[in-house]
Amino acid sequence: MKIEKNLLPKSIVELIIEEDAKNIAKYRKKAIAHIEKNADIKGFRKGAKIPENIIVRQYGEDYISKITIDFAIDNMYREALRNEKVVPVAQAEIKEIISESPLKIRVHIEVLPEIEIDAKYKKIKLTKKAISVSAAEVKKSLEEIETKFTKFEEVTDKKSKVKMGDKVTIDTEGFENGVSLESTSMKDYPIVLGSNVLVPGFEEDMVWAQLWDSLELDVVFPKDYHNDAFKGKETKFKVTINKLEKAVKPEFTPEFIEQLRGQKLDLDGFKKLIKEEITDTKESNARMEEETQLIDALLKVTKLDLWDGILKTQIEKVYTEIKENLGQQNIKVSDYLESLKLSEEEYKETNVKPTATKRLQGELILHKLAELEKLEVSDTEMEEEIKTILTRFGSKDVLKRLEELYIPGNKYYEELKQRVKYRKLIDSFFEVKKAAVKK
Repeated sequence: MKIEKNLLPKSIVELIIEEDAKNIAKYRKKAIAHIEKNADIKGFRKGAKIPENIIVRQYGEDYISKITIDFAIDNMYREALRNEKVVPVAQAEIKEIISESPLKIRVHIEVLPEIEIDAKYKKIKLTKKAISVSAAEVKKSLEEIETKFTKFEEVTDKKSKVKMGDKVTIDTEGFENGVSLESTSMKDYPIVLGSNVLVPGFEEDMVWAQLWDSLELDVVFPKDYHNDAFKGKETKFKVTINKLEKAVKPEFTPEFIEQLRGQKLDLDGFKKLIKEEITDTKESNARMEEETQLIDALLKVTKLDLWDGILKTQIEKVYTEIKENLGQQNIKVSDYLESLKLSEEEYKETNVKPTATKRLQGELILHKLAELEKLEVSDTEMEEEIKTILTRFGSKDVLKRLEELYIPGNKYYEELKQRVKYRKLIDSFFEVKKAAVKK
């Protein structure tokens, strides 16, 4: 096989590949075998051995020749990529079949763009933010868990007083100067007091009322209320409490904590775990911010042009992620686009393309820098990273599955290794800000 390689503009590699007629004969045999396997010829069951002359008579030489050339081109293309060490970033395009005997084709392949990073990048120094977690943040996280798992038990004693945090089911109607206001009537409306769903003051004014009480509440709508017709309006609401349910908060027992996190801990141990989780989240967010900050700085000393194929692939990747995220929220993509008054193509151009471009620039620059710095990740570093990941999980089944994933050579192991390499690279540009010393 003969190969001619040409470098074209816009990161295109042109390969002119030629295979002589003798070698094409083996692809004819493959074509016959393929047709035989899928043939539907009267007198022969599917998959049966069919004489070649019958296949030729049934399908004709032109069809067999077409299949032969398809097989040959596919093999020639893959072999040429290996020989010339060309890595495509998008679907290759067969520009021309120059001749069929010998078979000679012209293929255009988009590859990674050339990246030039000025040596000035070595002078880039950025400041890493210090990360801390307060007791108030841990308390807030516990309260959120408490709220999520709070149950409500109905109270039938008419003497029971309504308190903040209780759930009440009410009938209500608003009036202005004794005249009923449109869109203010609600029947059997459930609300947890303190959730701040209703107009400010409304929920607070029901505190200390009793089951079946009928109340009259004076309510003034905020001046910035979302409905123009009610902005600043003084109203009187008649409210009847039809149902009262008292909140029963969960106790943070070792058994309850084990259900939440798979670890049997007391409250102090759980608070420590919560603090570690918040720290991990903050560190993860900080790393994303640091990467963005570094890429912005590196772009100023980098020459990089992104072309259609590689950018289109990245746009589709980001768009798929967005669709998956919307799906997890039970939001249809069509409904989401309709709310934005954008077509799919308009949304990709205005909302997805900038994100895809920035992400692609970052990946390419970090990849190039890792090569320039000859950065490597040792087996010991990988062992420590995997150990850190595993300590976050208490379930033996989960641990076993993860241990099976992170094996050298495995896809997940290599992806993790790449992330660790980029993290080392990013960290090398950041200095930890020293705390001021008090005199």
